[in-house]
Amino acid sequence: QVQLVESGGGLVQAGGSLRLSCTSSGRTFSRYGMGWFRQAPGKEREFVTAISWSGGSTYYADSVKGRFTISRDNAKNTVYLQMNSLKPEDTAVYHCAAQIDRYGGSDSHARAYGYWGQGTQVTVSS
Repeated sequence: QVQLVESGGGLVQAGGSLRLSCTSSGRTFSRYGMGWFRQAPGKEREFVTAISWSGGSTYYADSVKGRFTISRDNAKNTVYLQMNSLKPEDTAVYHCAAQIDRYGGSDSHARAYGYWGQGTQVTVSS
């Protein structure tokens, strides 16, 4: 059974940085694309960024492009989200997700993901 555990959330002032981590267990991590999604109170879940199984392809939502960076360390079964220049509108619960099919790309569609972490809260104060 695939399990995803996020960490690294917290409270930060606008302009600050955080790095989220998501560690996977239960299957061969290196064969699957990974993504980060977020959900703010009263809003629908939205795509943030994704990385292909190989790490060679990444894709970002326009709202985070140039500020956030996704990366993966297959030896540690972990995907990271480096968040810089944080804004109050980045406040949300951040979930990592693992794709259903092997050898996937940097997919932005939630339907491609079959496994989700519990989420970690990120709060950005103004």
